[in-house]
Amino acid sequence: MSKRIFIVEDDENIRRMTEMALASFSYEVMAFGNAEDALTAIQNTAPDMVIFDIMLPGLSGLDATKQLRSKPETKTLPIIMLTAKDSELDTVTGLDCGADDYMTKPFGVMELAARVRSVFRRAGKEDGQDAQLTDLHINYDTREVTQHGKPIDLTYKEYELLTTLTRERGRVVPREELLNTIWGIDFVGESRTLDIHIRALRQKLGDDAENPKYIKTVRNVGYRFIGV
Repeated sequence: MSKRIFIVEDDENIRRMTEMALASFSYEVMAFGNAEDALTAIQNTAPDMVIFDIMLPGLSGLDATKQLRSKPETKTLPIIMLTAKDSELDTVTGLDCGADDYMTKPFGVMELAARVRSVFRRAGKEDGQDAQLTDLHINYDTREVTQHGKPIDLTYKEYELLTTLTRERGRVVPREELLNTIWGIDFVGESRTLDIHIRALRQKLGDDAENPKYIKTVRNVGYRFIGV
């Protein structure tokens, strides 16, 4: 059964081009000119992915993404941001709101298809089983993390970073791999974005970079989860 993708773009030419491009790759596509109509449709017909333009009439793509991430039934719905903005701040803002990837216009059909496939692959990594690691408990179904039984409030990207490292526990995960896996292929942000998220995650876990209990830095290479 083909995957269903919702496209939310107010530019009719881009909307039609994106719709035809994805349909040529055998995706079932529904297109919308604003976020309000898309959110209403999502309540009735659950898509497998949503592609949001950030600048939309009325509700923005960012705010629509926040709404979807706040609901249990759409908390893990794959989302790609599509926008003409290309500054690092805009990229980080979009991703921290819960987007799985970020594309700037203009873009090529092959690039769009590759990013869609990449996000679907990453979304399919969670196996629905809980993980107990040292004193951390991760519930992959609800995306909840507890420490000594107490909930830890992680952002969307902090959770993705933690679960990526824990799935690869014992192995050093290169910085480039973390950026590509969590922020998308060919992520344009500087690597300090990763450092900022690692630092925030460590702070919430009560981890010490110099004497780590969970995340060990391997200089000039990447990070390794050492909790078992």
